[in-house]
Amino acid sequence: QVQLEESGGGLVQPGGSLRLSCAASRSIFSFLTIGWYRQAPAKERELVARINSGGNTNYADSVKGRFTISRDNAKNTLSLQMNNLKPEDSAVYYCYGFMINNYWGQGTQVTVSS
Repeated sequence: QVQLEESGGGLVQPGGSLRLSCAASRSIFSFLTIGWYRQAPAKERELVARINSGGNTNYADSVKGRFTISRDNAKNTLSLQMNNLKPEDSAVYYCYGFMINNYWGQGTQVTVSS
Protein backbone atom coordinates (compact mmCIF):
# COMPACT_ATOMS: atom_id res chain seq x y z
CA GLN A 1 0.00 0.00 0.00
CA VAL A 2 1.44 3.35 -1.06
CA GLN A 3 0.97 6.21 1.39
CA LEU A 4 1.60 9.91 0.98
CA GLU A 5 1.42 12.25 3.95
CA GLU A 6 1.53 16.02 3.68
CA SER A 7 2.67 18.49 6.32
CA GLY A 8 3.59 22.14 6.59
CA GLY A 9 0.34 23.93 5.86
CA GLY A 10 -0.96 26.80 7.94
CA LEU A 11 -1.94 30.45 8.05
CA VAL A 12 0.40 33.01 6.52
CA GLN A 13 0.14 36.67 5.61
CA PRO A 14 0.24 37.81 1.98
CA GLY A 15 3.84 37.97 0.81
CA GLY A 16 4.91 35.30 3.25
CA SER A 17 6.34 31.85 2.69
CA LEU A 18 5.49 28.27 3.54
CA ARG A 19 7.17 24.97 2.84
CA LEU A 20 5.03 21.89 2.30
CA SER A 21 6.40 18.39 2.64
CA CYS A 22 5.10 15.05 1.43
CA ALA A 23 6.47 11.89 3.01
CA ALA A 24 6.15 8.82 0.81
CA SER A 25 6.02 5.25 2.06
CA ARG A 26 8.33 4.17 -0.72
CA SER A 27 11.10 5.54 -2.87
CA ILE A 28 10.28 8.78 -4.66
CA PHE A 29 11.84 7.21 -7.73
CA SER A 30 9.07 4.60 -7.69
CA PHE A 31 6.73 7.24 -9.07
CA LEU A 32 6.71 8.13 -12.73
CA THR A 33 5.38 11.52 -11.68
CA ILE A 34 4.95 13.07 -8.26
CA GLY A 35 3.68 16.50 -7.41
CA TRP A 36 1.15 18.84 -5.86
CA TYR A 37 -2.44 19.73 -6.64
CA ARG A 38 -4.65 22.19 -4.81
CA GLN A 39 -8.35 22.73 -4.42
CA ALA A 40 -10.03 25.90 -3.24
CA PRO A 41 -13.68 25.98 -2.10
CA ALA A 42 -16.12 25.68 -5.00
CA LYS A 43 -13.27 25.19 -7.46
CA GLU A 44 -11.86 22.20 -9.27
CA ARG A 45 -8.65 20.56 -8.17
CA GLU A 46 -5.77 21.98 -10.18
CA LEU A 47 -2.17 21.06 -10.79
CA VAL A 48 0.34 23.24 -8.95
CA ALA A 49 3.66 21.58 -9.74
CA ARG A 50 5.03 18.17 -10.60
CA ILE A 51 8.31 16.44 -11.22
CA ASN A 52 8.89 13.26 -13.19
CA SER A 53 11.38 10.49 -12.63
CA GLY A 54 13.78 12.21 -15.00
CA GLY A 55 13.76 15.36 -12.90
CA ASN A 56 11.72 17.47 -15.31
CA THR A 57 9.36 19.93 -13.65
CA ASN A 58 6.11 21.61 -14.62
CA TYR A 59 4.38 24.49 -12.86
CA ALA A 60 1.02 26.15 -13.15
CA ASP A 61 1.40 29.58 -14.73
CA SER A 62 -0.05 31.17 -11.61
CA VAL A 63 2.82 29.92 -9.42
CA LYS A 64 5.81 30.15 -11.76
CA GLY A 65 8.63 32.14 -10.21
CA ARG A 66 7.12 31.84 -6.72
CA PHE A 67 6.90 28.10 -6.02
CA THR A 68 9.66 25.51 -6.27
CA ILE A 69 9.19 21.76 -6.21
CA SER A 70 12.01 19.53 -5.06
CA ARG A 71 12.61 16.01 -3.84
CA ASP A 72 14.90 14.40 -1.28
CA ASN A 73 15.46 10.89 -2.49
CA ALA A 74 17.27 9.79 0.65
CA LYS A 75 14.31 10.80 2.82
CA ASN A 76 11.60 9.82 0.31
CA THR A 77 10.23 13.33 0.65
CA LEU A 78 8.76 15.77 -1.83
CA SER A 79 8.70 19.47 -0.98
CA LEU A 80 7.02 22.58 -2.26
CA GLN A 81 8.61 25.89 -1.32
CA MET A 82 6.01 28.64 -1.67
CA ASN A 83 7.16 32.25 -1.62
CA ASN A 84 5.35 35.54 -2.08
CA LEU A 85 2.06 33.89 -1.23
CA LYS A 86 -1.18 35.50 -2.34
CA PRO A 87 -4.73 35.15 -0.99
CA GLU A 88 -5.65 33.26 -4.16
CA ASP A 89 -3.13 30.56 -3.19
CA SER A 90 -5.41 29.60 -0.29
CA ALA A 91 -6.54 26.01 -0.78
CA VAL A 92 -6.11 22.47 0.40
CA TYR A 93 -2.86 21.19 -1.08
CA TYR A 94 -2.61 17.53 -2.01
CA CYS A 95 0.43 15.45 -2.71
CA TYR A 96 -0.04 12.91 -5.46
CA GLY A 97 2.04 10.27 -7.11
CA PHE A 98 1.53 8.21 -10.23
CA MET A 99 2.85 4.73 -10.86
CA ILE A 100 0.39 2.30 -12.36
CA ASN A 101 -2.29 4.02 -10.29
CA ASN A 102 -2.76 7.49 -8.84
CA TYR A 103 -2.08 7.92 -5.14
CA TRP A 104 -3.19 10.89 -3.05
CA GLY A 105 -2.43 12.26 0.37
CA GLN A 106 -5.10 13.57 2.72
CA GLY A 107 -4.25 17.20 2.05
CA THR A 108 -3.00 20.13 4.08
CA GLN A 109 -4.71 23.50 4.39
CA VAL A 110 -2.92 26.66 3.29
CA THR A 111 -4.57 29.95 4.15
CA VAL A 112 -3.13 33.26 3.00
CA SER A 113 -4.79 36.14 4.78
CA SER A 114 -3.97 39.29 6.67
